Amino acid sequence: MELKGNELANGEPDETLLAIDEALDRFALRHEEESELVKLRYFEGLTLKEAAAALGITQSTAKRHWAYSRAWLCAELQKAGGRSQALRK
Repeated sequence: MELKGNELANGEPDETLLAIDEALDRFALRHEEESELVKLRYFEGLTLKEAAAALGITQSTAKRHWAYSRAWLCAELQKAGGRSQALRK
């Protein structure tokens, strides 16, 4: 499954969800708003527009945050053992 956003993380193997959650915790230490955006989209199933509204940011800011977050998480998960497939498929 790809980290596309408005698709819930249901169906992902437990180890993939755990790896994503752990990476998000590390990401949140420096990028709290971006981390919340990922959680809203990937785990809650919100659209970009809905997540931007929930965070009180513009859609263009949300798009930038989303692109950066996906890239960071893919790199981080790849370092952690190649689990970035969940973010790319």
